[in-house]
Amino acid sequence: MALAIFDLDNTLIRGDSDHAFGEFLVAEGVVDAEHYLEKNDYFYQQYQAGTLDIHEYVEFALYPFAKLSVDEITALQSKFLAERIEPILLDKAFALLQEHKDRGDFNLIISATNDIVVGPIAKRLGVDDYIATTAEFKDGKYTGKVAGTPSFQAGKITRLEAWLEHNPQSMTGSYFYSDSHNDLPLLKKVDHPVVVDADPTLLSYAEAQQWASISLR
Repeated sequence: MALAIFDLDNTLIRGDSDHAFGEFLVAEGVVDAEHYLEKNDYFYQQYQAGTLDIHEYVEFALYPFAKLSVDEITALQSKFLAERIEPILLDKAFALLQEHKDRGDFNLIISATNDIVVGPIAKRLGVDDYIATTAEFKDGKYTGKVAGTPSFQAGKITRLEAWLEHNPQSMTGSYFYSDSHNDLPLLKKVDHPVVVDADPTLLSYAEAQQWASISLR
């Protein structure tokens, strides 16, 4: 039994759920269209370039939730899953998750995207657990701020180590599947790094290291 860790965006799904949720909030009239779309695209370009200030981005991504009730957010989550995520689910991703499940492995998603977005998707994918950037929740509502360390770049290791302290899993024989060079810190920590439809920077590094490379598209 091994720990099988998966990035979410552009790995298990054919797209970026964080960026897509921003576009969804615009379409639903939750945020100002022109300003929000411009900033959403700006941060996504930074992410791709590996220059993202995660704290600046998370503040931007979470602030809309502060003005919404839990019921309103739940309704948005359901609609987003149905309209934006279902069309980009990947049959091969489900097959890979099932392959690990059949071996008795523990399937864990770890994503830099916030848990409001990731939670319903992780449930839809049927994984055993997930780690995501945590949206702060106080007095029955979201504050629009982040709680703890964002699970981005080396932050994924920090969050995973904290998770391991409370779960009966280990890194022995572990796998990590990812598309992004932002995940190199964690890819270097596992026993079996696997790049999935990798970006050019990650693919070049993976080829030099003779890491496994697959496509789920």
